[in-house]
Amino acid sequence: MHWGGPFFVLTIIGMSFGAWILTTWIRARHGYPIENEWGGMTARGDLDAGRKIALLSNENGALKDKIDRLEERVRVLERIVTDKSADLAHEIERLRAPGDAPRLIEH
Repeated sequence: MHWGGPFFVLTIIGMSFGAWILTTWIRARHGYPIENEWGGMTARGDLDAGRKIALLSNENGALKDKIDRLEERVRVLERIVTDKSADLAHEIERLRAPGDAPRLIEH
C-alpha cells in the first residue's frame, strides 16, 4: 500500500467527514449542544415554546378564576354554617328573586 497516494488522502478526509457527521447526528439526537460553523455552541431550542407558554398562561388564568370562585363559595358555606337559624332563613329569603319565594312563617 502506498501511503502518499491520493486514494489514501481522500480516504482519511472521507472518514473524518463521516465521523463528524455521525457525532453531530448523535449529539443532536440526544439534545446536546452542537458546534456551529464559527466554533461556538448551538443548543437545541424548543420550537413551540411560545405557544406552550401562551397555553399555560391561559390555563393558569382559568385556574385562578376557578380558585377564586371556590374560595367565595367556601366563605358563603362557612357563613351559613356559623349563622343562627333565624339569620339563615332571612338570608335565604333575601337571596331569592322577588315573587319566586314563598313567605316564611315566623313563630
